[in-house]
Amino acid sequence: MLQISAGSDQNWEVDYHLDGPITIDGQLLTWDLVVLGVGRYHLLYQGRSYSIEVISTDYVAKVFTLKANNHFIELQAKDRFDLLLAKLGMANAATQKVNELKAPMPGLIVAIRVEPGQIVRKGDPLLVLEAMKMENILKAPGDGVVGTIKVALRDNVNKGQVLISFS
Repeated sequence: MLQISAGSDQNWEVDYHLDGPITIDGQLLTWDLVVLGVGRYHLLYQGRSYSIEVISTDYVAKVFTLKANNHFIELQAKDRFDLLLAKLGMANAATQKVNELKAPMPGLIVAIRVEPGQIVRKGDPLLVLEAMKMENILKAPGDGVVGTIKVALRDNVNKGQVLISFS
């Protein structure tokens, strides 16, 4: 079970199982989804057609930016553990001090948005990694100070490679 939010006014409870049905707020989701290419989809839902493109993904913060029929939508996902921690008043308890930012997948560095000595807050964009023709914004996993940037613009990186160290 996930809770998906689009801004502060729209929340949905999503329940799914691999290769099984998807329900949103208890209602069975019936749709037709066609993969057009990497990060591009066509969706038919309730007689309406949607062109969807995945613009960016942040798996650490569980934030996804989509473009649906030329409208940008930012979605925040919370799993059952995130919801339990929030219910217990410990939403930030899962946050830990991180000393390094590592590449979540192989790709190409297409933008560096910070410099050594810069103070960053959790969620601030640090780098843009292009992988499989999609741009992924890598964000600060916590508050800190950028120590060393270990990559340069247009560098090819491997999964798990250290990109930035924090001081």
